[in-house]
Amino acid sequence: MSEVSVNRLVEFVKNYYGTNEFIPLHAPVFKGNEQAYVANTIASTFVSSVGAYVSRFEQDLAAYTGSESAVATVNGTAALHVCLKLAGVSPGDLVITQALTFVATCNAIKYCGAEPVFVDVDETNLGLCPTALDEWLQVHADLDSSGNCVERETGRLISACLPMHTFGHPSNLAGLVRVCGRWNITLVEDAAESLGSFYKGRHTGTFGKLAAVSFNGNKIITTGGGGMILCDSKTAERAKHLTTTAKKPHSFEYVHDEVGFNYRLPNINSALGVAQMEQLPGFLAEKRALAAEYRQLLKGTELQFVDEPEDCTSNFWLNAVLCPDHESRDHLIELTNANSVMTRPVWQLMCDLPMYENCTRGKLNTSRSIAQRLVNLPSGVKPDKL
Repeated sequence: MSEVSVNRLVEFVKNYYGTNEFIPLHAPVFKGNEQAYVANTIASTFVSSVGAYVSRFEQDLAAYTGSESAVATVNGTAALHVCLKLAGVSPGDLVITQALTFVATCNAIKYCGAEPVFVDVDETNLGLCPTALDEWLQVHADLDSSGNCVERETGRLISACLPMHTFGHPSNLAGLVRVCGRWNITLVEDAAESLGSFYKGRHTGTFGKLAAVSFNGNKIITTGGGGMILCDSKTAERAKHLTTTAKKPHSFEYVHDEVGFNYRLPNINSALGVAQMEQLPGFLAEKRALAAEYRQLLKGTELQFVDEPEDCTSNFWLNAVLCPDHESRDHLIELTNANSVMTRPVWQLMCDLPMYENCTRGKLNTSRSIAQRLVNLPSGVKPDKL
């Protein structure tokens, strides 16, 4: 790509953030009640997994997303692991997902003793493509006498479908719900990156049986680490039990009735989350404004801005562009980083990693093309705007 285009991009980013210092992709911003709430937690001595802020954070997330319930966890991967367990994913099962995703998506499948099956994504939203999903199932799957979806060749149960809302852009949820319903496959959403994103007016993470959200330090709001399970109230009771070492309520005895997980989110982290939730509308407004400026800046250039899908509202967690080819992608990354503007490529496809290279896959032409051409741009909120 031309030096002029790169220079314009570098100049815009530096002017936007008002600095010549190194500009990261997405830094956290703490300009609200974070210090006050954390100090309150310390004063209370309830800094671990019990405390008022845990419940408040769960209630705030449920109310904002429209989910019936929410259960806080120590990180997004833990949330996703429990989501899959509660969806019925068992050792030996197959779980259909996308190769264009962060490694935690596939790791959570492996934690359950299951294996990922990789299906292609849709270039318009970077998420699992319903057409590619249905085509793979038509060729490779059957419904058995009990109505379960099984792989035709091996008879292995295909117990779940796990799309990821890439960079906050909602996947084609109507299509995925339709295909999963037809094939009797449980839909679980990896909504780690999509807090504040809506599909046709409804928040992501509320279409499947369960969903996982992340609050890692680079997410739109952060608790340092942290995650959340979105689900119905009955499932939430089970999720709370599993994530609290499967400990039964008792006034003094330690009674555990199954193998559980110590996946609880500490109260001190939840205090951060409550304060960050208060700022979420402002964060979203600024991120959407930045996306609009990128869109205008890149109009008519060789860089294709990755925009929100039709009838969707994206949080634009990480803005991205598609370059004409792999060489121009590398050129853009090298020059911007040399000028203290952080850019990076998308993750390596999961099917190219050594632990997943032998997994079943469909045609991944779109995934491969995107992986060769995509570049993420600085997308964080400006601290001085709050």
